[in-house]
Amino acid sequence: MRNDGLSLRHQRRRYLRYSGALLWPSWALAQTRIKVAAASNLKFVLADLVALYKLQTGVQVDVNLGASGNLARQILQGLPVEQFISADEAWVAELVKSGRTVDAGQRYATGQLALVVPKNSALPWNQGLAAVVRALKPHDKFAIANPALAPYGVAAEEALLRAGVGPLPSANKVLGDHIGQATQFVATGAAQAGITALALAKAPEIASALQVLPLSVDGHAPLHQRMVLLQGATPAAVNWHRFLLGPQAQAVFLRHGYALPQ
Repeated sequence: MRNDGLSLRHQRRRYLRYSGALLWPSWALAQTRIKVAAASNLKFVLADLVALYKLQTGVQVDVNLGASGNLARQILQGLPVEQFISADEAWVAELVKSGRTVDAGQRYATGQLALVVPKNSALPWNQGLAAVVRALKPHDKFAIANPALAPYGVAAEEALLRAGVGPLPSANKVLGDHIGQATQFVATGAAQAGITALALAKAPEIASALQVLPLSVDGHAPLHQRMVLLQGATPAAVNWHRFLLGPQAQAVFLRHGYALPQ
């Protein structure tokens, strides 16, 4: 005769493997919420991944977006999150050195830059970065993310230098607190051109307001992006972390304009 109580306990201990992610039974995780901190370039790809993960598991992932540098500092000051998804590797290394992480983290994607101008711009955007910068008028603004806080800002400055036109004159430069804000400066016409993450420029919510030219990856150091679990991360956060490294999530990253990590 089957022991129904024992059978139920066994069922509750089981978990399923699906597309490389560990998925627990829906009754176990339906009320679970995970809090993570993530770089602003991930806004749209994470929106898709969070929705997909909730559909499969019932787990809600709450994402706090911002510049990687700001987020890392907030985590050091006690920001209550279980995972940090950075736009680079240096800020993860800072948390590792502080002893706040469970390990050194993992690369999950490699980013790419894009030159953007408003949709109705007369700037020669299709002729490349140098042509656009040289065509700027004295009071035109060129937007990048703040290099002191955002890895995409560091890469943008490097791209400008390698193109032979940087650094930008202070009269032409406007800094976003993060790459999302820099992108909005251009999309709204507050800036006449800028450099952003290709993943943001491709998003339907923004792409309709922009003309976009992907920039060569040879124009800057590789934008390897790394994520890490923080001390005290729950099993639910570990499962989410594994999901982001699996083939299903990687396909979503590719669709949004990222390269797979190397």
